[in-house]
Amino acid sequence: MLKLNYSGYLLECGTDEAGRGCLAGPVTAAAVILPEHFNDKMLNDSKQLSEKKRELLRPIIEAESLTFAYAHISETEIDSINILNASILAMHKSIEKLSITPEFIIVDGNKFKPFQSIPSQTIIKGDGKFLSIAAASVIAKTYRDDYMNKIHKEFPMYQWNKNKGYPTAAHREAIKKYGITKYHRKSFRLLPEQLKLELYSS
Repeated sequence: MLKLNYSGYLLECGTDEAGRGCLAGPVTAAAVILPEHFNDKMLNDSKQLSEKKRELLRPIIEAESLTFAYAHISETEIDSINILNASILAMHKSIEKLSITPEFIIVDGNKFKPFQSIPSQTIIKGDGKFLSIAAASVIAKTYRDDYMNKIHKEFPMYQWNKNKGYPTAAHREAIKKYGITKYHRKSFRLLPEQLKLELYSS
């Protein structure tokens, strides 16, 4: 059973990211503040939920949360500042977009940089422990999936509608065959043997 609150503050915000281990596309984070008596038995860490359940949960979270927001950080920025900094920046940007300022921030994982002067706490596997982090994981994952489905239409040979940019065998095979796109993260190890990659020009 996931807990509603960690800090005792009413306006506690949970934040999480999606797409950190992908070879292509943005890293996306979300921030959510849930109301005092929020309860949804289906809500869990987005990785434990089917795509159908995530799609069912998103409108519930959006309707019932006090405020929510998400932010994408592009592959270009990931290459420039590295994936850890990009993930934290995505979290900061999503918290910044909230219509209510949180009194406390709980963060999935073990790395975070202070946001303004708001106290925060990192929680390892927090998306499986606290409802607001789980809600943020669902928002981040579904909006990132939407983005990957959209750019899939531009480069269908990479099957981003299925793999969402993660390093599946089919994705790596397509990189080997077609080279890379403007959406690939150049700072990542795109192929295990680091073959010379050609940039796919559209």
